[in-house]
Amino acid sequence: MTSPKSEFFFIDSLKIIKRDNWNNCVNNDHPFLQYEFLLALEESKSACTQTGWKPHHYIELNNKKEIIAACPLYLKNHSYGEYIFDHAWADAYHRHGLNYYPKLQSAIPFTPVTGERIIISNKIENKKNKLQQVIENIIDEAKKLNVSSTHFNFIKNPNEWRNDAIMIREGIQFHWENKNFKTFEEFLSTLSSRKRKQIKKERQCLKNYNLEVKLLKGEEILDEHIDFFYECYLDTTGRKWGSTYLKKEFFTNLLQNFKEKILLIIAFQDNQKIASALNFLSQTHLYGRLWGSKFEIPYLHFELCYYQAIDYAIKNQIKFVEAGAQGEHKLSRGYLPQKTWSAHWIKEKEFSSAINKFLDQETRMINIHKEDLEALAPYKN
Repeated sequence: MTSPKSEFFFIDSLKIIKRDNWNNCVNNDHPFLQYEFLLALEESKSACTQTGWKPHHYIELNNKKEIIAACPLYLKNHSYGEYIFDHAWADAYHRHGLNYYPKLQSAIPFTPVTGERIIISNKIENKKNKLQQVIENIIDEAKKLNVSSTHFNFIKNPNEWRNDAIMIREGIQFHWENKNFKTFEEFLSTLSSRKRKQIKKERQCLKNYNLEVKLLKGEEILDEHIDFFYECYLDTTGRKWGSTYLKKEFFTNLLQNFKEKILLIIAFQDNQKIASALNFLSQTHLYGRLWGSKFEIPYLHFELCYYQAIDYAIKNQIKFVEAGAQGEHKLSRGYLPQKTWSAHWIKEKEFSSAINKFLDQETRMINIHKEDLEALAPYKN
């Protein structure tokens, strides 16, 4: 209990609560915070106990039984599918005879996108105080569970998270910003001549290989399109990572319940589907998530994942394109380095102090690296 006016508890499945109660608390169109997306991960068995993502979500209700605070939480026995890398921390624990796993993890599984991790309803007047209260409640739960640590990945507003128990870690992603461009050509005109020529050359892959690109949204996306996309996804994960995190049922579930948030880009050659890229939409953002191709075609990855995304954003007045984690090759294609943040609580005091020192050094290195990257930006001075 937090007060006579509210109560909090932890649940092992979103099915326990109602969709509208969760989404009303979220109160924005960020796709990965929506009930439908998170439930699809659970129901498809992509994020479940068997895959090392045991749901342990935080829910807080007011006296009207409305959700006023929530946090997607998972008990984890590994660090895969998070994109904030703490394997070195786990190794250090094990070298000292301590167990790093299980840990308590707040994240959108397999989705390296910044957003609210502790979601506070607009019904709460002082959101900053409520955020700190929920952090304290979750850390208390971590102590009861006797886990090594608690982590919140890709948080917003890191300064609001800081307290004596929480450490902040920084990272870098590459995002594209729409400067009210009217056309793709106008965007290109802001780049240096060399980079402009490079992109034009890469986009010639469509003509050179007789390719046609179709962008499908909402009701335009059919079962056959999702089936093909999943074939591409399997090919890519099999070649590149060797691990297929997301089950086919996850994508078919989204097609049934969440298709209005999906933009599927498919490349055709002689009317045959050969590659595809899956994106998610909000009013302000296009989020590029997954892609795959049945054939190796030079520059097709850049075309489907970067240039088509930019072109769509310009035509639909979308402010930002986020194309996932890592990837310095995005820089020369107009995507600039942006800070990301995660928040961490470590139970063992000695490890907490050591990690805090490491994070101070890492932050200084990241700041220098970001400045170096910005100096390499493709835009005209």
